[in-house]
Amino acid sequence: MNTLLEDLKTKIKGDIDTSEEAKALFSHDASMFEMIPEYIIAPIDASDIKQIVSYVAEHKTENKNLSITVRSGGTCMSGGAVNNSIILDVNKHMNAIGEVTSNLANTQPGVYYRDFEVKTLEHGAVMPSFPASRDLCTVGGMFANNAGGERSLQYGKTEEFIEQIKVVLADGNEYVMRAISKADLDKKIAQNDFEGNLYKKVFELVDGNYEAVMAAKPGVSKDSTGYHIWNVWDREKGIFDMTRLIVGSQGTLGIVTDITFKLVPAPKNSGTLVVFLRKIDNLGTLINKVMEHKPATFEGFDNYTLMLSFKLFLSFHKLIGWKETIKLAIKLIPNALMLLRGIPKMVLLVEFQADTAEEVAQKVHALRQDMKEFGHEALFEEDETEAKAKKFWIMRRASFQLLRSKIKDKHTAPFMDDLIVPPHVLPQFLPEIRQVINKYKLLATIAGHMGDGNFHIIPLMNIENADEKAKLEPAMKEITAIVLKYKGSLSGEHNDGMIRGPWLKEMYGPVAFGFFKQVKDIFDPKNIFNPHKKTDADWDFSMSHLREKF
Repeated sequence: MNTLLEDLKTKIKGDIDTSEEAKALFSHDASMFEMIPEYIIAPIDASDIKQIVSYVAEHKTENKNLSITVRSGGTCMSGGAVNNSIILDVNKHMNAIGEVTSNLANTQPGVYYRDFEVKTLEHGAVMPSFPASRDLCTVGGMFANNAGGERSLQYGKTEEFIEQIKVVLADGNEYVMRAISKADLDKKIAQNDFEGNLYKKVFELVDGNYEAVMAAKPGVSKDSTGYHIWNVWDREKGIFDMTRLIVGSQGTLGIVTDITFKLVPAPKNSGTLVVFLRKIDNLGTLINKVMEHKPATFEGFDNYTLMLSFKLFLSFHKLIGWKETIKLAIKLIPNALMLLRGIPKMVLLVEFQADTAEEVAQKVHALRQDMKEFGHEALFEEDETEAKAKKFWIMRRASFQLLRSKIKDKHTAPFMDDLIVPPHVLPQFLPEIRQVINKYKLLATIAGHMGDGNFHIIPLMNIENADEKAKLEPAMKEITAIVLKYKGSLSGEHNDGMIRGPWLKEMYGPVAFGFFKQVKDIFDPKNIFNPHKKTDADWDFSMSHLREKF
């Protein structure tokens, strides 16, 4: 037994697994990457994590490879949950839900969102920033990636719903973080200890470079790249909030052990206007018109996704059962007849919520009436109940999963999967993106959050093939150039990890990227937390760790 294993077994209560089976299981997440860990540790509580962090920090000099990556649900699509040293599995033991009220909910990071939502709904409330993987992901992963999804248009991302966190930092101690006043910030700094020095350095960084920091903020409605330094210090309000750095940091600054989320009332009724758009020339104008009506959700998918849904229709029974599939077929008949007039370029789903079904119906109908100017290039269907609109939501959420399961020699290659640009540029942006997809002969669908201008494009590729692998870098360069040309962000929801981290400097420029590097150095000078992600990500390193088998 090696020294590290012997030492940690005497210091912690949790499980340590070094079996080949465990290493294989934890070697990959939902990304293209694979790294074989040396140890999989399932801590019992925060005290275990404190011991592990202290040990790694103490022995980092003699063993430069020592590091810690937290993993929970394993649904990260950017490679944020893989490491070749220590994996902390917080899903196994740190999965308790604490006190829940109609306004706040306390939880450990290993709790599945699906279980968390059951508890909040008992109080008529939800934490609304859940992603499409809501049935698979954990709240810790949502925090780490600053998750967003269908409800982000109305409510914003996870960063907006953090009341308080507990986090173990590089000195091996656990700290409470929440928004504080300038007076409380001064008290923190005056402590003149590890915590005080941390607050002091971060404040000097953001306040001393205030204009440049504020200017670095991406000009889009949501973003999951870099470190959100522009949200930490509000001079006007005198509020300093360190949680804004930790959320979305992918475990590169510390290890979160406890989260208290803010909640909002759960929607009572919802309804959808479905728009079959024959042309996208006026997409920007149409989006602006829809947004005037303040929808709760505004999603969309392209003609490739639509036709894929019809082609693989019978496979839906694996996801929703035969009974629901038959119901879906019956509901789709009117739409199939509508498609005889031509395959639409885009299908848009505009959802409204209200306390009563009548109010929902009014909102849906009012938008349709206001869209008459697009009548020559669009067809509409009013679905005034959630059940009626289910057919289209299934297409939006499930089609890619079906495609992945049906193409046996190709696999998900999420490397340009989370682009976001200002919605008004979409008529120019989407055709240019499709040109890149076609240029490299990639099989890919385009779906996303229309109101945000956020699109998920995940090609299916055989990256074990050298010719296919060779497409990744040039395609990524072209995609990045298009996104930056339109003042967008490379990630609206899925974060940087190993796939977008190498492009952070290009996206932000040397000054802002330098700020990010300083943040990492302030929190983690020995680089013990989740290396090779974000600011120290390297394209060649990432490409050398592509999965060999799927």
